[in-house]
Amino acid sequence: MIRKRLRYKPKEGFAVPASPSWVPSSDHIAAVRLRLRLVLTVCAGAEAMEPPSGGKEEKLGGGEKSVGGERKKEVAMVDSSPGETKVRFSLIEYGGGDQVVSLASLNSRAYTNRISLLLFVFHLLVAAAAVCFFCYKGVQGLLDFGSPRARRERHVLKFWIPPIEGASVLSIILAFVWQKTVRLYPTVMVHIILWASFFATMAAGILLLCFSLPATDGLGVALIAFSIGAGLYTCWVTRRVAFTGKIFAQALKPVAKFPDVNGPAYLMMGVGFLWILVWCFSIIGALNFYYPPLTILALVLSLAWTAEVMRNVANLTVSRVIALYYLRGMQSNTQFSFQRATTINLGSACLGSLFVPSIEALRIIARGLNLLEGEDEFLFSCAHCCLRVMESVFRYGNSWAFVHIAAYGKGFVEASMSTWGLFERNKMEELVDSDITSAVCFLTGVTSGALSLIFAASWTFSSHKHYTATVSLLAFFVGYLMTRIGMALPHACVACYYVCYAENPTSRLFDSTIPERLNQIDREGNVATPRQINRRHRDGDGRRRTHAKYHPWLQNANKAPNVNLGETVRARLQQFSMMNKFKKKALRVIAEHLSVEEIADIKEMFENMDINKKGQINFDELKYGLRKLGHQVADSYVKALLEAVSYC
Repeated sequence: MIRKRLRYKPKEGFAVPASPSWVPSSDHIAAVRLRLRLVLTVCAGAEAMEPPSGGKEEKLGGGEKSVGGERKKEVAMVDSSPGETKVRFSLIEYGGGDQVVSLASLNSRAYTNRISLLLFVFHLLVAAAAVCFFCYKGVQGLLDFGSPRARRERHVLKFWIPPIEGASVLSIILAFVWQKTVRLYPTVMVHIILWASFFATMAAGILLLCFSLPATDGLGVALIAFSIGAGLYTCWVTRRVAFTGKIFAQALKPVAKFPDVNGPAYLMMGVGFLWILVWCFSIIGALNFYYPPLTILALVLSLAWTAEVMRNVANLTVSRVIALYYLRGMQSNTQFSFQRATTINLGSACLGSLFVPSIEALRIIARGLNLLEGEDEFLFSCAHCCLRVMESVFRYGNSWAFVHIAAYGKGFVEASMSTWGLFERNKMEELVDSDITSAVCFLTGVTSGALSLIFAASWTFSSHKHYTATVSLLAFFVGYLMTRIGMALPHACVACYYVCYAENPTSRLFDSTIPERLNQIDREGNVATPRQINRRHRDGDGRRRTHAKYHPWLQNANKAPNVNLGETVRARLQQFSMMNKFKKKALRVIAEHLSVEEIADIKEMFENMDINKKGQINFDELKYGLRKLGHQVADSYVKALLEAVSYC
């Protein structure tokens, strides 16, 4: 019997339910308390305590631990009532002495962000009423035989609805496939997703251009532009792909211990699919309502918010299960976690669903502006102003907050501040800034949206080409939303891995993946992020090193002699000055992002040419080295090349 108890793993929300015909006696409650003490003693290293004489809530002793540089004590709070006895695990933080500063309960019953919860519930009621009303108007129009309105609605029902419904089914299949393959082959799938987003959006854009319709041409140009941006981004983050694959592989390992953790994501996908079916039919009635474009836009925004809340509900459920496994070693109940996500923590999910996408968009803009800085003073100021704003915004609202919302029941802003504080305390800001797992999940949704667009656009163009543009846009939107809900599981697992590591870096559940990456960033500084770029533009004393105009040569320009650089150098400088900024930045990126092997080859070539080993190559050495490599170059070209390299 004792051996069986030693194998017992503490369950969250342990309860002895009351029965109308049976009321537990004081002996039964004492036996339950004693069993809980034995479990806590074995699993948390606590000392058994004598049963207290009475009281509805008592505190059972737990083991002390150091979390994020602070001394904390884990305790179990037993809540006794005439019909129920519950236990909840909590963290007590201590300051310099033994005085309790705060109590973070794992089973907090307080609803978070109630205002946003009320707004979402009100919006959901209004949206449901509007969808039902528009469905009624659509059915009423279809039954009005012989009228032009009925013929138009039958046309829409025949040629507009089926492609979108087919795209919805395809998006669910793609979501299942993406999630399963990411769990099985995380390292390979990161490469595939990054390049698949480029090829899928490029193919969708070219297909829309081939239809030769004004509306589809505009969508095609937008998709091709996005495809080019996705391809450049993929090239930019090439050196981070291997680490991202490792993070996915490590973060998804605990999923095997919880077979039912996929259930909430699948449930949300099913609910989303049913809602989209009804939503698409309501569009028929909205087409004949007042101001159809504005009405349909309102329905689209409502669908976007609802789908994002569904995704974050699945995110919160997975985050609680995985976070409690990392932080307490608990086998948390998925059903109980899902119940909390849909009730107590739903307000935080609603608030985060509104702000996190905007924050992620601002993050991308900040990185883009930092890549354009340097030549223009206005762009330089805007880039660093945007960077400072992003640093402030990330402190009060970020996607990492869902881990603490799920684990401790905090509000969205409070959880954002606590998670970002953990990253700052462990000097993980640059690592978190350079994380591309959220971008990988986003591009997965984009890829599914592009594939759904190709499917729906081809179908619609062959049957009724005038609906091609609207069907293509909605198919892309639906495919993106469904896949984002399906990818909530890997996204939540990665977030838990980062946040829980920051909270307890010494845990044996974490390997050396993050410490090695942090050491690599400190040693090589090869992760280009807005925060790191900001540091590169500062001197050791903290002053900004902005432009070449502060160079001593230009500060003492009156004392500098006039030297003739020659026609060749003048022509090359003129040619470089005529290049556009994009080409200059492209050359700069190419120079700064050579691989280690390429740098080693160039270094070896330089050392072979440097015969005198002075660290510089003169005319004769360059001429001899080029001929040794098989390049018969005239002396005039060697001289021009040497001068161009020296002065440019």
